[in-house]
Amino acid sequence: MISARRPDGPVVLSIVAPAFNEAAGLVHFHRRLGTVLDDMPVLAEIVYVNDGSSDDTLEVMAGLRRGDPRVSIVDLSRNFGKEIALTAGLDHASGDAVVVIDADLQDPPELIPELFRGWMEGYDVGYGQRVSRDGESFLKKSTAYAFYRLIQRLSHVRIPEDTGDFRLLGRRALDALGQVREQHRFMKGLFAWVGFPQKAVRYRREPRYAGRTSWNYWRLWNFALEGITSFTTAPLKAATYAGLFTALLAFVYAAVIVASTLLYGNPVAGYPSLLVAVLFLGGMQLLAIGILGEYLGRAFDESKQRPLYFLNRFEPAKECDANPAFQRVASRPDGSRRVAS
Repeated sequence: MISARRPDGPVVLSIVAPAFNEAAGLVHFHRRLGTVLDDMPVLAEIVYVNDGSSDDTLEVMAGLRRGDPRVSIVDLSRNFGKEIALTAGLDHASGDAVVVIDADLQDPPELIPELFRGWMEGYDVGYGQRVSRDGESFLKKSTAYAFYRLIQRLSHVRIPEDTGDFRLLGRRALDALGQVREQHRFMKGLFAWVGFPQKAVRYRREPRYAGRTSWNYWRLWNFALEGITSFTTAPLKAATYAGLFTALLAFVYAAVIVASTLLYGNPVAGYPSLLVAVLFLGGMQLLAIGILGEYLGRAFDESKQRPLYFLNRFEPAKECDANPAFQRVASRPDGSRRVAS
């Protein structure tokens, strides 16, 4: 049963925005985001995460922090990738609720009040569900459509289709997510895995405001493998079934050969069919070994237990140090906002 929230005192809302080479559009993003937050009945904190950018992203963030006391900066020691950068931002968020949004303005900040209303109604997670993806190629749209439906069928956790990282998490869901420290992080799956009441908010995804995406098709392919291997063992089962099916075919074919030899003699078949069979079986074996290698490699990475990231520096929002409401949230025993790795 969902019950409406009635927080004691002012609500602290954190916005986490990871950025990699987003200098061209960051000021415009902050302007739109600030306009939205100014009209909301909350105390706001904006956590920008610099994921090892090679352009002026960090300098732009520093300028925004000088002009807006709500801005915090999490500067990572190098580029760790979006999933880790997102984790770092969530670790350093002070809010009763936290919104995750990309800084490229494909996800509209104007949708945040609706996500916030869902949280006030009692939902722990509100996620943006895309009804369209403007500015993207047909190939990217179709592969994304297929991926979300494939992983939903394969995974034992229901991962909402057509849903990215744009969402709001209440503190209960955020604290649960903070306990999950695995190296290979498919955040869309982890958001669903923690459970709790969740609500979809449908919206139209916009084209990038500026710059170029770093997500080429090769990176998207690897990201899809990350998601599939993180949330299902279906590829291992598929390799097993393929091996059984191939062995069954080989057994049937052997029986046919024996019967044909007994009835009609052995005319000595040519090499093409033999070569095809050898290549097919060899390919199946290499495919199965490759699938095993993907899972084994992930187990190897987890066994090293390295920290997820390192900080170059963390600059908290000036308003966090001045406002007792922020100090109330940041002093909670869960260690939020002060996690270093």
